[in-house]
Amino acid sequence: MSDARVQAEHGETVEPETRRLDLDRFNAFSDGVFAIAITLLVLEIPVPGEAADLLPALREQWHEFLGYYISFAFIGGIWITHSKVTTFMKCGNAVAYVMNLLLLLFVGLLPFATSLMVTHLGAPGVKTAVLLYGLDVLFATLALSLLILYVAREPALLVDDIAEGMLNHVIRQRWVSIGVNLLALTMALVAPLVAVALYLLETTLLLIVPLLGMRKHRQRSRAT
Repeated sequence: MSDARVQAEHGETVEPETRRLDLDRFNAFSDGVFAIAITLLVLEIPVPGEAADLLPALREQWHEFLGYYISFAFIGGIWITHSKVTTFMKCGNAVAYVMNLLLLLFVGLLPFATSLMVTHLGAPGVKTAVLLYGLDVLFATLALSLLILYVAREPALLVDDIAEGMLNHVIRQRWVSIGVNLLALTMALVAPLVAVALYLLETTLLLIVPLLGMRKHRQRSRAT
């Protein structure tokens, strides 16, 4: 007999947002969106024609490859952090599902934002394109941070008491990335290429910092 039915028989009310939802579906859907978004990124890079001088043609596409790396690193960093967070969860609920969908909304938009930015790097609309890309990255970063913050404040979703402390540590790490992104958004209005360089720094940090954190955690576990 389910917990909800037992509570109903005893006259207790069950709030929809507190009902437990399957974590496997939460992860499977998220992983699918991450994988599709990364695949779409590479499909946006055009292949030089047969008549083209291959190496010069590839060099001319440096902005496409740069955009691909920046967005790949961003999605990869988001995926690693998302995977780390869900290891501290035993289940989800309606609120966590909705917040996760908000994250995936901006991740799914990233291939379009990337294509928009690299297409206009040398065009009159470069400031707007770089700014819109940064906004997409910022909103995705904030959505993940809010998801982590919510999960950390919901003991019913966590595997144990230690998980809350670990998630709070993850949130503190993310402030650096958010700060770099806000600086990049400001620079997009005056020096778009500098903003792109900052996006490169931010997304690389999003990819490297979680990996370093996981390595330190493994080393501490072995020491104990």
